[in-house]
Amino acid sequence: MSSFREQLASIAPDPRGRRWLFVNEDQLSDRIGPLSRDEPSTLGVVLVESHWKARRRPYHRQRLLTVWANQRHFALEQAERGVAVRHVESDRPYAATLGSLVEDLGRLTLMEPAERELRADVQPLVDAGALEVVEHEGWLSSPEDFRDAVGATPPWRMDRFYRYLRRKTGILMQDGGPVGEKYSHDAENRLPWKGDPPAPDPPTFSDDVVKDELAVWIDREFGDHPGDLDPDAVPATAADARHAWEWARRNALPVFGPYEDAMSTRSSTLFHTRSSTLMNLHRLLPREVLDDVVALDLPLASQEGFVRQVLGWREFVRHVHRETDGFRTLPSGEPGVATRPGDGGWSVWSGADWPGPDADTGPDADTVPDGGARPDLFGVGEGAFAPAYWGVQSGLACLDHVVDDVWREGWSHHITRLMVLGNLATLLDFDPRALTDWFWVAYTDAWDWVVEPNVLGMATYAVGGLMTTKPYVSGTPYIHRMSDYCAGCAFDPKKDCPISNLYWAFLDRHRAHFEGNHRMAMPLRSAAKREPDKRAEDARVFGFVRSRLLDGVAVTPDDLRAVRRREDVER
Repeated sequence: MSSFREQLASIAPDPRGRRWLFVNEDQLSDRIGPLSRDEPSTLGVVLVESHWKARRRPYHRQRLLTVWANQRHFALEQAERGVAVRHVESDRPYAATLGSLVEDLGRLTLMEPAERELRADVQPLVDAGALEVVEHEGWLSSPEDFRDAVGATPPWRMDRFYRYLRRKTGILMQDGGPVGEKYSHDAENRLPWKGDPPAPDPPTFSDDVVKDELAVWIDREFGDHPGDLDPDAVPATAADARHAWEWARRNALPVFGPYEDAMSTRSSTLFHTRSSTLMNLHRLLPREVLDDVVALDLPLASQEGFVRQVLGWREFVRHVHRETDGFRTLPSGEPGVATRPGDGGWSVWSGADWPGPDADTGPDADTVPDGGARPDLFGVGEGAFAPAYWGVQSGLACLDHVVDDVWREGWSHHITRLMVLGNLATLLDFDPRALTDWFWVAYTDAWDWVVEPNVLGMATYAVGGLMTTKPYVSGTPYIHRMSDYCAGCAFDPKKDCPISNLYWAFLDRHRAHFEGNHRMAMPLRSAAKREPDKRAEDARVFGFVRSRLLDGVAVTPDDLRAVRRREDVER
């Protein structure tokens, strides 16, 4: 028997006569829902360690360790409180797993899952009355709040929603107006980081036998999954979560604001709190985190910048995802839907098909959730994705460095996600669904409700103006200004970096989609002023770089010089 099983058995209370709750892996808190109110001796919790879900996609091994270690420690913590625990390891979909438990435990209660994929999986149990769904109390706003703020039909804009929630909650409000006389201090939060103040080292967490034995088991049983395993970087217990947040309060938040958009080879973290994974698991509660931030003596730009991410963007994307049924219902119609989960380019990189779980082709195949919506505003089509996102060198130092960070840590901050990973994939017309699936498998904080809006809605603009006014794309100058990546690159940002060519080619190629968009008027005018030979060069560079990266071959300055001179290039 494993150490976890031994510990759980040694403290497990009598399970008889309990009301049973199904607590999903991203609801690991006893400070919300029935666990926060009802007597522990009256409750039991079902926790499903889903190996089926883990094998649906090639999830980063650090993600598997983070989710399952927290889930196992939550089981132990609840048993210590007197809550009965049924921890189940399962190779079947959730509906099949829970359906067999209902026969023994009776009707289960579940806070509404944030995950659309899980809601779809368990809907047959809800329809049959075997699973009662109640409100998820971890959120800071309701669907009614969303509709009151931005309306029932798109387009929807985060700034309106954010202002509404600030007024409703009173957070950073004074005398009926925003503290500091404006709602957003984003303009003050755009400094590059030159090394001072020093960036703190990310927090580490003490050894624990439950986490360590789980890491060994994942390494053995999920060895075909990508990513480094680093148990010391994983907060797993309730005490670890408190330690992680205390580190953020002390080391990150005081200077978070000014440098929140900066990027550096010297620190993947800089002054970001790294709290998204723990908040998405609900090991840290968003409301408690916001209360702490508001109470701290912080510069207003840092305070408001963090509040906007949690109260504004995090709540907003959840509602957009829910209102559109995971982007399956759009003003432009219903996009295609992937029948099975994508592997985020794993097969392109590895040369083999991702096998997936047996349940997807076995007796449960007819009921498993699909692989997600496939909106594609620019019509780039399916399948195009580069092995560079799996660690094959691209020749672009910014992309290669961020990708290395992600596969080492399962994390990078929001600007590297948006302005390096998302930006380059969009400029190169890579498949937006493949990029979405890559984010989903690569990051420890990724669930469908957050990753699909961030990638399909924001980074790639695949859903058009539904939730943002423009695609978040840029050329070389932004990356050069906000990072130190260019210093280690074979390309000179002021002379021969291809990213600016890719930017101008993107605007030229997709101009028709932005006619009448006032936020794109200036870059479109600049693009129109480029000389015909420069526009032709942009198109050649785009075609060449895209082809090379899709083939898994790094781009070099010599190659691009030949392309710019229209010379034939040996490939």
